[in-house]
Amino acid sequence: MILHVCRSELSRLLRGRVAQIAFGLTLALALVSALSSVSQHREQAAFQARVQAKADQDFLEQPARHPHRVVHFGHFAARSASPLAAFDPGVETYTGNLVYLEGHRQNSANFGDARQSSILVRFGALSPAFLLQTIAPLLLIFLGAGMIAGERERGLLRQSLAAGATPGAILAGKSLALGAVALGVALPGLLLLAILGRGVDSGLLALGFAGYAAYLLFWVALVVGVSALARRTRTALIVLVAAWAVMALLSPRAGAEVAASQPLTGRFETDIALQRDLRAMGDSHDPNDPYFAKFKAETLARYGVSRIEDLPVNYRGLLGIEGERMTSSLFNRYAAESFGVMTAQSARMDRLALISPTVALRRLSASVAGVDLAAYRRFLDQAEAYRYALIQKLNGLQATAINAADDAAKSNDAAAEARSRIAADNWKQMPMFRYEPTPSAEARARAWPAFMALAIWLAFALALVGVAATRLAGRP
Repeated sequence: MILHVCRSELSRLLRGRVAQIAFGLTLALALVSALSSVSQHREQAAFQARVQAKADQDFLEQPARHPHRVVHFGHFAARSASPLAAFDPGVETYTGNLVYLEGHRQNSANFGDARQSSILVRFGALSPAFLLQTIAPLLLIFLGAGMIAGERERGLLRQSLAAGATPGAILAGKSLALGAVALGVALPGLLLLAILGRGVDSGLLALGFAGYAAYLLFWVALVVGVSALARRTRTALIVLVAAWAVMALLSPRAGAEVAASQPLTGRFETDIALQRDLRAMGDSHDPNDPYFAKFKAETLARYGVSRIEDLPVNYRGLLGIEGERMTSSLFNRYAAESFGVMTAQSARMDRLALISPTVALRRLSASVAGVDLAAYRRFLDQAEAYRYALIQKLNGLQATAINAADDAAKSNDAAAEARSRIAADNWKQMPMFRYEPTPSAEARARAWPAFMALAIWLAFALALVGVAATRLAGRP
């Protein structure tokens, strides 16, 4: 009986001109989004690889130089593109993927797609994830709103029940037919997810598939349940479209506004505060500065000498090491505070999963694809750790490989300046930056709460179908 109802409903959908056009357009949109996302992802991945390779080459091919010149020459750290970003770009559309690394500073990431593209990109990229999260439910609503309510209006529902069809069989058959439509629309995106995820942890990938399956099943059950409870097709359509607007459109937008109620300090204000704190830390160029006067005395005592000139190392290099340690600790503190606010904002957004399964799915999808806020912070943390290690190695070379007298006289003595340069082979001994993506276990831990929220929403929709079946049995 269930299969009979399913076949009858699918036959009706296939004969309907409106259903054919709507399904065909949505399927075409799914294919276009998959192909365009893959093309854009490949271009982005190739660009990031070229930038990193060119930056490595330029750094290694530097001529003999003073180590502090290399500190200011700097280097670049590029984030390798996530393999699943073609399915769900997540925050990568808005955050940068390239950081300039130099001494005495922490720079922000640059070259985010949304910053380089038109303002229309900010309304959301046409990705397979966006289509499944937003467009597919709308198609299911328009195709399924009248599945049962329409038959009730035409008197066909009472005839089916009189012929021996049970309410459970009718609802199950209708759900199966609408589920087949959902599978047809989702197939291009899910196939892309499977292809892109060939090198991804199987457990993490399975969690992504399960999340999207639970989300689409939720909409199938919700559409069938509301259609069974509504007396008219118009009523079911209005209720379902309103639910879609709240869950898929208004809740994510409202979540952004709620999260922004805990404001993030702007870059201008942060730079002013940083400069104020940097001045308060001390000035290594001022011989009367209290902190560095103390540092000088401790250094002389540690080496057992009474003058800087008697040190076995270059004191300027030691100053560079200490100064970088101090400024980096300050930069890290400001970065941690900034990310703390962003993490709190993200947590507020996640709480909206209680009123919107779309919010829950976005969290799960971004975590599985490795394109969430935590992955972005991981990139910046790795870039900063690499920057600090590189700069301190260069400062160490200044302390040990440069004669202190030549270092002091290099501005006025060409011969001293030439002697203060060290061989270019030193740059080849420096490690190159390579981004390490989020471990699968950590990504699964971040995605699991969102999946549980989706499971709760699915249970709610199935309960609604159960209530509808009970009412059909008593009052068709």
